[in-house]
Amino acid sequence: MSKVLLIEDEWQLGQIVKDSLEMRGFEMLYAADGKEGLRLYEEHKPDVVVLDIMMPNMDGFTVTTEIRRQDKTTPIIFLTAKSQTTDVVKGFELGGNDYLKKPFSMDELIVRIKALLQRFKETPAASDAGADVIQIGQYMFNYTKQTLTRNNNTEFLSHREAEILRRLSENLNQVMERKTVLLDLWGDDSFFNARSMDVFITKLRRYLKDDPRVQIVNIRGVGYKLIF
Repeated sequence: MSKVLLIEDEWQLGQIVKDSLEMRGFEMLYAADGKEGLRLYEEHKPDVVVLDIMMPNMDGFTVTTEIRRQDKTTPIIFLTAKSQTTDVVKGFELGGNDYLKKPFSMDELIVRIKALLQRFKETPAASDAGADVIQIGQYMFNYTKQTLTRNNNTEFLSHREAEILRRLSENLNQVMERKTVLLDLWGDDSFFNARSMDVFITKLRRYLKDDPRVQIVNIRGVGYKLIF
């Protein structure tokens, strides 16, 4: 049974989501503010976190930052009001994995949760196949552990960063089409999701900057190419 931590200050919405997910077989933890949510996270270590951005005591961005200081892999889904969607780019930069705009359907939330859980559960299989470590110039990229290592310095990647870098590596010196990745990882190729993908590309370039031979090149209107 997967354990879901819901952090939502709208009590009525929180109860509806909690009850609905429990009816579908999830083990639920619920907090009505960010500070209590972080406490529950640290105590129970859930399989996925669903949280609002704007909350009392501690907002969703701060909660995400605190979680990512100790945990780089647990999936995080943001819940946002329509007026807050531009803030989700910041959420992705801090380590978020997905988002839903309010109002949302329970079926959509459940699909998003299951998709993230499945991706993370599938990761160990790559290790068994012996295909989880890829050399990129001076770097060793471990897809299973979501790490990028150079000279004993290790960068821990978010799930989406690791997924994008894996696709770039598999298409070395070839174009990785933006639309394909957006549909695969985000579910649609909207302008907003394209912007969030650009954020991840920028972060990957920063991680790889110490080897000047390694470059992620923008192919205008098509996608990106990893070269070295």
